[in-house]
Amino acid sequence: MQQVLEFTDKMILPPDLTNRIRDHFDLNLYETKVWLALLSKGIASVGEVATLSRVPRSRTYDVLESLEKKGFAIIRMGKPVKYLGVKPHMILERMKEDVRKTAEERVKDLSKLKDTEEFVKLDELYKEGLNPVKKEELSASLKGKMNISNFLKEVIKNAKKEVIICANAEDIKSKTKLFVQTLEPLQKSRVKIKIALSGDSELIKELENKLSLKIKKTEIDSKFFIIDRKEIVFYLSRNGNDSDDVAVWLNTDFFAESFASLFEMAVGNN
Repeated sequence: MQQVLEFTDKMILPPDLTNRIRDHFDLNLYETKVWLALLSKGIASVGEVATLSRVPRSRTYDVLESLEKKGFAIIRMGKPVKYLGVKPHMILERMKEDVRKTAEERVKDLSKLKDTEEFVKLDELYKEGLNPVKKEELSASLKGKMNISNFLKEVIKNAKKEVIICANAEDIKSKTKLFVQTLEPLQKSRVKIKIALSGDSELIKELENKLSLKIKKTEIDSKFFIIDRKEIVFYLSRNGNDSDDVAVWLNTDFFAESFASLFEMAVGNN
């Protein structure tokens, strides 16, 4: 089957490129074709846009109006009315700013959520639901790098006495910001933090400076976190991609205490 190409006044665009542009800028197919035609022509009348874009003339008016409202096109007054395509760089910067504002507003809304009646009810429901469950039976499987990192940040943040970290230096480096933000308040609260890392010695020294913590070098090729000798997050995968990371969370004094003791035997008690 012969491939159909998108023609403009100055270039030929393959359909797959047109579709990718469409997805990136959240436009429909006609909007994408018309915007590309405007960018190619510089300034064009409705008829010229219809010819270049191969969008039916009856639809071109509506599409140009839509692009103008979205900020992709500008009207040049006169007879005949002509349109200019807004350059991609300006569109991209505006889209980034829109996303930033939307995200900030969403964060503000979520921050206020914890003070609402419905959130209080959700929290009560969760706590009441845990009552019948034996403490030693609490466990969970965690999947995905982001999910594990968010869960790990939460359990470490709630540590009262001690946090034990055993991992590869590269793993900690990739999450330096997370650990700086999480461990710094614990240090101020006098929570004991023990870290043993495998990997490059120079990188370990660099991490010592960034985290302001003493780090022991170890040959243990594992990745786990023990919180207050009650909870443990143990990674079951190594160097996977975002979706492949798998970890297990266990809330059991006996297992966490045993694991902490083995860790101290391997790296030293100090």
